[in-house]
Amino acid sequence: MDLDKALHYLDEHINLEVLTGVAGRTEGLSLDRMRRVVDVLDDPQRTYPVIHLTGTNGKGSTARMITALLAAHDLTVGTYTSPHLEHITERISRNAEPISPEEFGAVIGELASLEDLMGVRPSYFELLTAAAFSWFNAVAVDVAVVEVGMLGRWDATNVADGQVAVVTNIGKDHVDGREEAADWRRHVAGEKAGIVKAGSHLVLGETDPALRPLFEEQGPAGTWVRDEDFGCVSDRLAIGGHVVDLRTPHGVIEEVLLPVHGAHQVDNAACAVAAVEAFFGRALNPDVVTEAFAGLRLPGRFEVLHRGPLLVLDGAHNPDGAAAAARTLAGEFDVGSAPRRWVLGILQGRDPSEMIDALGIRPGDQVIACTPPSPRGIPAAELAPVAAARGARVDVEPDVAAAVERAWDAALIDAGPDGGIGGGVVMVTGSLYTVGAARTACRRLGLVG
Repeated sequence: MDLDKALHYLDEHINLEVLTGVAGRTEGLSLDRMRRVVDVLDDPQRTYPVIHLTGTNGKGSTARMITALLAAHDLTVGTYTSPHLEHITERISRNAEPISPEEFGAVIGELASLEDLMGVRPSYFELLTAAAFSWFNAVAVDVAVVEVGMLGRWDATNVADGQVAVVTNIGKDHVDGREEAADWRRHVAGEKAGIVKAGSHLVLGETDPALRPLFEEQGPAGTWVRDEDFGCVSDRLAIGGHVVDLRTPHGVIEEVLLPVHGAHQVDNAACAVAAVEAFFGRALNPDVVTEAFAGLRLPGRFEVLHRGPLLVLDGAHNPDGAAAAARTLAGEFDVGSAPRRWVLGILQGRDPSEMIDALGIRPGDQVIACTPPSPRGIPAAELAPVAAARGARVDVEPDVAAAVERAWDAALIDAGPDGGIGGGVVMVTGSLYTVGAARTACRRLGLVG
């Protein structure tokens, strides 16, 4: 298949990723269908070791960090993440380079030719997951870094048995009405604990001691917990990021430049280093860690595309992520009294009021409400009054690209011919779908290399 035919074939299959953001109801779910798919492919996910990641926030960033660390050890690393920002091939990569459109079409074409033998009708995500596993086998990766799509226990990726299982944190996302119940954290943690297999090594970024038994009862061979066995000793702001000292079960790695924004990314980096130490069963060379992180890039994760005026893309899609974005903006950037403009697009399944409050949108801010390019996107006209109730000046521009251009043009006018902080900040956030469309628009504006 060429790329267009491959995309058409995938679109013929149910895509739960875009149809529902609710994963709280897990009754009746099973991995049987996905097991049939990989069985026809002769279980490619068992031909290489796997580092498996889940968590409410940060798993995509942590996967990229783990990939960088493994690649710095001269390993060939396959990485599977979701969702993509701009192009579907971003989901499947080798040493951080996306699969080519031709290879993507070929591997999807192979799956299409075998579907009758599977005896089941796979979903869109199951096909993509199988494609990743198959391609990693074909290109002979040394290790695969696999990010869960949703929760964990019944996620299609869980047909793989991770040698290392990483859980970044537990928060409120992809849950149903039970998120208001007293035990919602235990419910979410229990589902995410499903990726921990007997004999695997657990790297647990979630620090709530009440949740730990849910993970340890899965029978990992070893458990390392953030802030007990590993973590950040020192975090200093630096130009373009943070300089950190990271404690691991094997020692302290000092003076590491982490060229990304947000204290939460320091926690992700600590998880990543611990995961790779668990994989190798030894301490990492500090010089290799420094080298690996020096070139780290996290598209769409508090990604600064321009300074003066400041333009940031952040895929915060739940209240915890939104609060982290707000802390990063306040703590690492000073725009004074200059205008703050928000291009905001949120998916259904999230409480817009909770998201807006977590972001710290305040009276006098400008919000350009847009609609994420997803069937689950909250219409901009429905989002606008929620922002207006917080005292923000609100405009409705359903198209994400048009919303970004509108905000950016206004910021440039305020900045004047010399640029600078007078233009304030343009913050694009609310969903990775919003950020992906915005990134494409910014590419057309020459703001993305």
